Amino acid sequence: MSRSAHPAGPRHADVLPEGHYTAPATDLNVLDEKVWSRTVTRDANGALTVGGIEVARLAEEFGTPAYFLDESDFRARCRAWADAFGPGADVFYAGKAFLSRAVVRWLQEEGLNLDVCSGGELTTALDAGMPAERIAFHGNNKTVAEIERAVEAGVGRIVLDSFQEIVRVAHIAQSRGLRQRVQIRVTVGVEAHTHEFIATAHEDQKFGIALAGGQAAEAVRRALTLDGLELIGIHSHIGSQIFDMAGFEVSARRVVQLLAEVRDEHGVELPEIDLGGGLGIAYTSEDDPREPHEIAKALTDIVTRECESANLSTPRISVEPGRAIVGPTAFTLYEVGTIKPLEGLRTYVSVDGGMSDNIRTALYDAEYSVALVSRSSDAEPMLVRVVGKHCESGDIVVKDAFLPADLAPGDLIAVPATGAYCRSMASNYNHALRPPVVAVRDGEARVIVRRETEEDLLRLDVG
Repeated sequence: MSRSAHPAGPRHADVLPEGHYTAPATDLNVLDEKVWSRTVTRDANGALTVGGIEVARLAEEFGTPAYFLDESDFRARCRAWADAFGPGADVFYAGKAFLSRAVVRWLQEEGLNLDVCSGGELTTALDAGMPAERIAFHGNNKTVAEIERAVEAGVGRIVLDSFQEIVRVAHIAQSRGLRQRVQIRVTVGVEAHTHEFIATAHEDQKFGIALAGGQAAEAVRRALTLDGLELIGIHSHIGSQIFDMAGFEVSARRVVQLLAEVRDEHGVELPEIDLGGGLGIAYTSEDDPREPHEIAKALTDIVTRECESANLSTPRISVEPGRAIVGPTAFTLYEVGTIKPLEGLRTYVSVDGGMSDNIRTALYDAEYSVALVSRSSDAEPMLVRVVGKHCESGDIVVKDAFLPADLAPGDLIAVPATGAYCRSMASNYNHALRPPVVAVRDGEARVIVRRETEEDLLRLDVG
């Protein structure tokens, strides 16, 4: 069947579970601007376009499933973050959200720095030409080889995550006659309002050195005595997909208190403070993210106020948005396969991807939106669960949403806000081929990460 054909097919009327769901009040053909990138529109036939290109054309050229990244939107978000914080602060894009050589080049051109958390991410950054001094290296268990590579490359900072790492980095740097700029990641004891798997500042988890019990103060003591280290500041990260600024306020207050204790004990005012990332984006119409300028003002005001109270010079602030930049810039395009109505429950809509290209729903119970994008429809809404083709009951892409009741095999549907962590966490489960990432801008589309092939799978299988 041609992708451009839209057979009417059977109508799948849902009996909605009483008291659980009501049909949406809005027209399913109307896009919610909060969850789509900025150049996404519908044409006269109701088909989705991005960067001036219709999705049917994109599907024909690049296949499905595929991630389509709005390059103009990505660049605009980079500039918005840089402008919001200004030249007196540093914005490090969190590469773990999504990283490729093209993305590294865009970051350079838009004036952002980059943080990486593995040797592979570091290699990608350096290979794409990111100056090493604009790179920060994270991770709770960096290997000796990774540290050696980072030190020898001259990365701008290594974020120390444990007492063992303090000694390890110092020894590696000193053995090469170098002083490595470092920050100490501090666990501030903040319970962020997010999923437990992406909350990172409470004491009972693997990241950082706890403020509690004086451990962070002891880490500072040790770092200041080692010739191979130049301690430049304190790092804190409280979690991900956070909308409430209250956690950042508590974190900043506690980090500034540590800076004051360092000054009082050592006579040293550390010049930098990194408040991490984790700012949320809109996955559904119910999410209400803040704009970069609002976040910048709130964080700057918090740090300034706390430093004035402690009689400290205000340190240079760093932040690490990843999801907040790339998340809204991409959507995943799928072709509908089978459709199974379950009377009294919902309709299951199976697509040609699934948990291999978006594990977040299964892993974090994440919520997403979905839309029919190859055409418009005036059919009544039906409650659906969008699922993948993998051999798992948990292979769910969108748990509960509404799509038109005349949805049929061969239709194209899209899930917005998949720029962050979807391709980064993609897998070959069931020997699925990981989808491509296609950048779209000003009427042109180009592959920046190609689709895997069966030859790629077999090339690694040496048995």
